Amino acid sequence: MKNKMIFGFHAVTSRLRHESQSVEEIFVDAERNDGRMKDLIANAKAAGVRVMPVEAARLDKITGTRRHQGVIAFASQLALARNLDELLDAIEGPPLLLILDGITDPHNLGACLRVADGVGAHAVIVPKDRAVGLNATAAKVASGAAETVPYITVTNLARTMRELKERDILLIGTTDDADKGLYEADFSGPAALVMGSEGEGMRRLTRETCDVLVSIPMFGSVESLNVSVASGVCLYEARRQRIGRDS
Repeated sequence: MKNKMIFGFHAVTSRLRHESQSVEEIFVDAERNDGRMKDLIANAKAAGVRVMPVEAARLDKITGTRRHQGVIAFASQLALARNLDELLDAIEGPPLLLILDGITDPHNLGACLRVADGVGAHAVIVPKDRAVGLNATAAKVASGAAETVPYITVTNLARTMRELKERDILLIGTTDDADKGLYEADFSGPAALVMGSEGEGMRRLTRETCDVLVSIPMFGSVESLNVSVASGVCLYEARRQRIGRDS
């Protein structure tokens, strides 16, 4: 299985904490000698992971960015759920899913994964086309959530949504022009929150496939929220409604 590059303290520390046996090696900035770096190196060595001090310029070249915080790990892919059927069959209690239609900014994707992990969503579902993909930048922003939340890529999003309907999962889409507000939606049962892209929102077929469309109430001068912030608002409302109901 091909190794995956992970960078940034949160992402690397999370992998060491949860799946240290999957980490092959870690490259660190040889000039960093602060407590945070010392702790990470100690944890890596305790787990039997090789740590290689190198120049910061080499880390820049490997990642293509200077935002690696001086630490890069190469690790094997984790064996999360491989497909949607496998995922849904293993869930106990009502599923809570996040569907992202056409997110192209890796920072937004990473933040959405972090929110999904925070609320205990069972998976993030995305289309293969017109989407950024789970790259190293998204994984860094996710701060470890990319290692814990199943990320399922599908060829045909509308067809996948119809398959979710057949499993009695309510598809709740978000759009600024919906007649119903977020707090009128029922997330207490099996549900999937559907979020559109940063600029254009949901594609037409995605929107038409939703069971319910809701809008987030806005009380200030801005018209909409960043997709990751909006996902957080909606998913935590779903979690609020599920308190005491989940298995």
